[in-house]
Amino acid sequence: ERLVESGGGFVQPGGSLRLSCTRSGSVFSVKRMAWYRQSTGKERELVASVTPRGNTNYADSMKGRSAISMDDAKTAVYLQLNRLKPKATAVYYCMQEIKYFKFSYDYVPLWGQGTLVTVPS
Repeated sequence: ERLVESGGGFVQPGGSLRLSCTRSGSVFSVKRMAWYRQSTGKERELVASVTPRGNTNYADSMKGRSAISMDDAKTAVYLQLNRLKPKATAVYYCMQEIKYFKFSYDYVPLWGQGTLVTVPS
């Protein structure tokens, strides 16, 4: 199983982007899906997360300007970014916390390769 991300790019301040992340291959269960980002010289940080029940969590800096969602098949996660600012420039990574089999010991995180979002100052 792997995750494939798309949707990053160059966008002017105030603009919007929609990031997508799709998992290939089947799994037994999904616990959580999330988007993280990493700017140059900084640690990777959580942007938003969502559970199959629809519970969401957002970083304070992204509340009101982003929306995370998961598809019904629990294979894809999306991140809508609105009113983007230059400080949003980063590589965005999706993560899916999955259990491969019913009797797997625990959930494990799958990571995408990252997609670059650039918002010029």
